[in-house]
Amino acid sequence: MLLQSYTLDVINNHCMPAAQSVNCIARLDQDVGCAIPYLNAVIEGDQFTPDPPSVTFKTEGRLISVTERTITVNAVEDEAQGRKIIDWIKREINEAWEDRENIKPRYAKAERPQVVEVLKRLPKTNCKKCGAPTCMVFATWVVQGAKDETQCPELKEEDKRKLHDYLAQFATDG
Repeated sequence: MLLQSYTLDVINNHCMPAAQSVNCIARLDQDVGCAIPYLNAVIEGDQFTPDPPSVTFKTEGRLISVTERTITVNAVEDEAQGRKIIDWIKREINEAWEDRENIKPRYAKAERPQVVEVLKRLPKTNCKKCGAPTCMVFATWVVQGAKDETQCPELKEEDKRKLHDYLAQFATDG
């Protein structure tokens, strides 16, 4: 096991003392820099820096960053939620490291579909039939993977195919 232990700091937002969330920083007792390219391959990070190694990704509306000696999570409700997320990342780091012989390390950020490109391919009627208040929100949901082109009732078959073809270039093998 590469990452065994950490110390957790919970930080309140000093600029907004009434904020409903806190940030958590896990100060790692072991250096995980060697595992970061493997972790990046598994989680498909939104940002990757090779030297010093770090990866940042967004999940459930919060940013998570991993460096050689820290895991940072923003916008958590409390210490318990922060610890739960950090423990999950700890498991991901250890699993990626233990399985590194079967993982091709990734030294770049993951390519993702762009909201504006999805929006260009939508009818822009803001009909709300898909459950989204606007086509822009629907496009955002598509990029996040919460919806797909088949869930826009106003989209004509040819336009569905064009949107599908655009999104297919970002599909991963798993």
